[in-house]
Amino acid sequence: MSNKVDFKRAIYAGSFDPVTYGHIDLIKRAREIFPEVIVAVAHNLHKRPIFSVEERRRMLEKAILDMPGVLIDDFKGLVVDYARHKNAKVLIRGVRMISDFEYEFQMALTNRKLASDIETIFLMPNESYSYISSRLLKEAASLGADLSCFLPLHVMKALRKRLNEVKYK
Repeated sequence: MSNKVDFKRAIYAGSFDPVTYGHIDLIKRAREIFPEVIVAVAHNLHKRPIFSVEERRRMLEKAILDMPGVLIDDFKGLVVDYARHKNAKVLIRGVRMISDFEYEFQMALTNRKLASDIETIFLMPNESYSYISSRLLKEAASLGADLSCFLPLHVMKALRKRLNEVKYK
């Protein structure tokens, strides 16, 4: 087996619930390295997303309109199986803080054991996005925070609308 990695296509998988400027920053960084980046929305019900997969896909599609070479998709199951299905040999993972690294490192090593032909590359977002997470932003939004510096406008509006729907059920 050759150790050469095909750098034509990379997969950036996640829940993107909701997509943040930190995610968008990583997509741009990955696109500077790879000719094609597939942003794959995970069907991960364990995280209990507030947006459906289709809603998250639509938000991502709108957020990356000006990025040629970036495709939005979704997947079920193991990301390494999805990567093989898409003929991708590289997984992109974002690492914001040192606290992310342990989890991401465990996932990368597990993926390597499951699929030694697929590499994981860690990218760091711009430092201005290094402390934000979708979970934290959902919490702040539920308390009425202005999140315009963290989320695209269409995402912020959708988040506020969804939180109001949940609040008044």
